[in-house]
Amino acid sequence: MKLFRFSLLLLLAGSCIPRLDARVVRVEVTSRQDVLGGRSFGAAGSYERITGKIYFSVAVADPHNQRIVDLANAVNLQNGEVAFSADFAAIRPKEERKGNGSMLLEIPNRGHASIVRIVDGGGTDLSASAGDGWLLREGFTVVSLGWQWDAAGENALKLYAPIAREHGQTIHGLLRGDFMLPRQQEVVPLGHLIVGRIGGREYPVSDRSDPRNTLTVRDSRNAPRVLIPRDRWQFATLADGKLVPDDWHIHLDGGFQPGRIYEYVYVVQDPVVAGLGFAAVRDFASWAKHDPHTLTPVQRVYGQGISQDGRFLRDFLYQGFNADEDGRIALDGVLAHVAGAGRGSFNYRFAQPSRDAEPTSSVDFPTDIFPFTDEPETDPVTGRRAGLLDKARAEDVVPKIFLSCTSFEYWGRVAGLITATADGKRDMTTGADVRVYHFTGLQHFSGPFPPARGTGDLDGQQLMSPLPVRYFWRAMIANMDAWVRSGTLPPPSSYPRLSDGTLVPLAKWAFPAIPGVNRPTEANAAWHLDFGPHWQETGILTLQPPKVGAPFPVLVPQVDADGNERDGVRLPEITVPLATYTGWNLRDPSIGAPSQRVPFLGSYIPFAKTKAARERRGDPRPSIAERYKDEAEYLGRYALALDELVAERWILPEDKPALMGRARQEWALATQ
Repeated sequence: MKLFRFSLLLLLAGSCIPRLDARVVRVEVTSRQDVLGGRSFGAAGSYERITGKIYFSVAVADPHNQRIVDLANAVNLQNGEVAFSADFAAIRPKEERKGNGSMLLEIPNRGHASIVRIVDGGGTDLSASAGDGWLLREGFTVVSLGWQWDAAGENALKLYAPIAREHGQTIHGLLRGDFMLPRQQEVVPLGHLIVGRIGGREYPVSDRSDPRNTLTVRDSRNAPRVLIPRDRWQFATLADGKLVPDDWHIHLDGGFQPGRIYEYVYVVQDPVVAGLGFAAVRDFASWAKHDPHTLTPVQRVYGQGISQDGRFLRDFLYQGFNADEDGRIALDGVLAHVAGAGRGSFNYRFAQPSRDAEPTSSVDFPTDIFPFTDEPETDPVTGRRAGLLDKARAEDVVPKIFLSCTSFEYWGRVAGLITATADGKRDMTTGADVRVYHFTGLQHFSGPFPPARGTGDLDGQQLMSPLPVRYFWRAMIANMDAWVRSGTLPPPSSYPRLSDGTLVPLAKWAFPAIPGVNRPTEANAAWHLDFGPHWQETGILTLQPPKVGAPFPVLVPQVDADGNERDGVRLPEITVPLATYTGWNLRDPSIGAPSQRVPFLGSYIPFAKTKAARERRGDPRPSIAERYKDEAEYLGRYALALDELVAERWILPEDKPALMGRARQEWALATQ
């Protein structure tokens, strides 16, 4: 009855709840709907989807909040507290007792939820389809919570945080952005251009005439910058064919050319207290577990993040946010996927949360920075010793952790440094609460099947790797829940190692010479960056661009004679192959810079069908006919490889039929 009365209150317009526990002070519900008309999902019964806004308040004097940059300068500081809010979308069993007591707390990528679609195959909002409903049948509560102040798009889940002023005075600073276009363009919006859209809004220009505003161009990440004369570019946009001054766009006479990196630096003001995104995740998790009036009651919360959001979770742990204001553990488990060894620009003055570190953009941002490993390691240049979990261990709030990567992250997210010493000379051990998984042959996000080429700035020379991550996700979620709930150990870590030659310096990488396939000659590196005095301690970046010092070692997975990586968690497509699957794909010449890698993509390079076809091409890889007598032999070997994955709990038993169906499709494609 208490839950019923609470639910009834929430249905009122602009529902307002008095101060609650765990620093959640109010909840506004804007919509509440039964999922698919009240359809039942196994023992969990029917679900509902609730959207709205959560209001928080944090005490400035609390030690757990003093890590938030500019919190004490927030313009709405009142009675020692700072208020802020965040959008949310929750999918929960209508009857609490029928749920499994576990929450998947999704950190939405640039404001957009995706985990339900990725895992279950249905729509993100479940309005038309729930796919096969695995998450719901298992009884999980799934919540997506806004954490990013600059998330772009009308439907993005956002963080609403105050700006900061110092002693009542406006704060100014320098901001930087960069981009490489796939085609010529006269005007570009200020913001992080990613996969053809704005991933994060930039601050507007505060003074278009300030002499510190600059624009440079270069041909690659490591090439020297060339200053573009100030009279050739303007902060302006085109309106009715005319150039109009504008604080959100930049215009270059003659247009920005494809295949070149343009970088702008300009003066901004009024920084947002962006680090409150960490507090939102922390306090929502504690509220869900401890407040008797919570909207989403559970006993366990698992933070889940992909790419940017996996980096967010790594930084969340590094910066010490897994203890709430009462010192209780917030996230019981963390699933940080395709984050590589990175963190990000999440808790700085003038933070730019969307910025990452791509092959041809977002270069030299505070993303791939020391430390990289969960256990303490030593920087060979500075002598500094630190680990990702130092603060969590000091407060006894270390969660269970999965750090999972695809092949792309070893080329584009310095993933080799997750498990190697910072000098690249030996393997590091991982903590008892950490598992590191390398999903061999996958790219950053799953490509389509049948394999296709990317488009726009993702147009590569090869087809994209189509290997699916969906089934790994389902097993990881099940394994995490069993680990936290009952102590059932998950599969051991599986990743390339220096000690057995499966992780090597780039110079020792031995990819075969395949006709028509250009190989990369470089991979992303982590660098020693200097953004000004004490920038890591204060969170204030005064040098833009930063001074770039020595690089950390570049380490990539070694490959076999087919070009497939030798280590990691290998789908049958790798152990019983019909093609080569890589973690890289070079840019198509039509979009410029053909020697550079495409962001996020791997490659699918099929084998020749017959020995004669292979010999005509000069392909060193045995043909399909030389490997398998017929489809029956291929499917039999595929099934055996799949059975091993199921036995080792990398794949759920119920997903074997779907993967066998995929094997038949792949054989038909390869032999048609």
